[in-house]
Amino acid sequence: MNFRTARSLPSVTLDDVRGAQKMLAGVARVTALDSSRHLSGLVGAPVLLKCENLQRTGSFKLRGAYVRISGLLPEERAAGVVAASAGNHAQGVALASALLGVHATVFMPSGAPLPKVAATREYGAEVRLHGEVVDETLAAAIEYAEATGAVFIHPFDHPDVIAGQGTVGLEILDQCPGVRTVLVGVGGGGLAAGVGVAVKALRPEVRVIGVQAAGAAPYPPSLAAGRPVAVSAPSTMADGIRVGRPGDVPFALVKDVVDEVRTVTEAELSRALLLCLERAKLVVEPAGAAPVAALLADPAAFEGPVVAVLSGGNVDPLLLQGVLRHGMAATGRYLSLRLRLPDRPGALAGLLGVLSAADANVLDVRHVRTDARLALTEAEVEVHLETQGPGHRAEVETALRTAGYGATSTQDARTSVERDV
Repeated sequence: MNFRTARSLPSVTLDDVRGAQKMLAGVARVTALDSSRHLSGLVGAPVLLKCENLQRTGSFKLRGAYVRISGLLPEERAAGVVAASAGNHAQGVALASALLGVHATVFMPSGAPLPKVAATREYGAEVRLHGEVVDETLAAAIEYAEATGAVFIHPFDHPDVIAGQGTVGLEILDQCPGVRTVLVGVGGGGLAAGVGVAVKALRPEVRVIGVQAAGAAPYPPSLAAGRPVAVSAPSTMADGIRVGRPGDVPFALVKDVVDEVRTVTEAELSRALLLCLERAKLVVEPAGAAPVAALLADPAAFEGPVVAVLSGGNVDPLLLQGVLRHGMAATGRYLSLRLRLPDRPGALAGLLGVLSAADANVLDVRHVRTDARLALTEAEVEVHLETQGPGHRAEVETALRTAGYGATSTQDARTSVERDV
């Protein structure tokens, strides 16, 4: 590909994205664009979901990785490639390398979820576990590249990768010619930059909006400063967009082709993931649910038709369990109670009877009778309940107070805006 230069950084054009689309023909799936009746009703305009969670390897990452490796010279291919990732990029590089006959070595954190490690190996990569955090893993991959001559495949900071991710934007315009707003999750910025280049070149009036997790959001301060700015200790359950600093190449594009970057909370991410699962019947990882979280947080802010890019669906089952519970709490459908009872026969049965009469579904009960914090005649009970929504949760709490359980405390991760999905 030929890339023009601006401020010494390579850039990406519509022709580059179209060239990437030709490379990916027969390799990457043209993923479905599914309408969401629930979200459409919430926004008051058509909302469609671009299902990159159903892409090969479970995310959009295959697109950029394949285009990047396809562009290597024969001697570079012979040296192999190396990448560092906790999940999606690892699998994208592994499959792309296998399809192109290139040896891939992928460094992953030692604590990476076992399903992601297994999938990366099954796609054909040699996996090396190193480091406790991604920064340590990245350093090991770069050291390996320098020592062996293998080509380091960056997850977002390369024009070929951005051009590959931009093919998502071309597909959106083909599938929804009337689109007015495109929502896309943002980590390092490769996907947002690529989609923005494609969309703005063909439909400059369409708004492209990036979404970051509030705990890992370097783009707002970077855009304000006019240069990439790092945030310390980025923290979010959405590991696919947990990046502390924008990439130089994508940042130079994002500032021109992305209209706005919004942030969403962990509770909003949880609610969005739960909605995708229950209403759209789609398994989506927290990073992939970020655009839906933005819609739920401020539905009146977006002109329709709206396309929300579900960037990936590779969620660890253990994380999914916790996120779903958090999502239920954020929507008023999960309640955790801790209270003290007299330590006598029938006391626990009496409590459960009150909950049953209030139609609360008891999920778990933990009964503690021996603890230094308790009096000799006391027992402590922790109960986890499923409720039907905020109104029903309030009824359950009222029923408990009426029955004399006035010392009940609740920890339910409720948010300032509670809406049943």
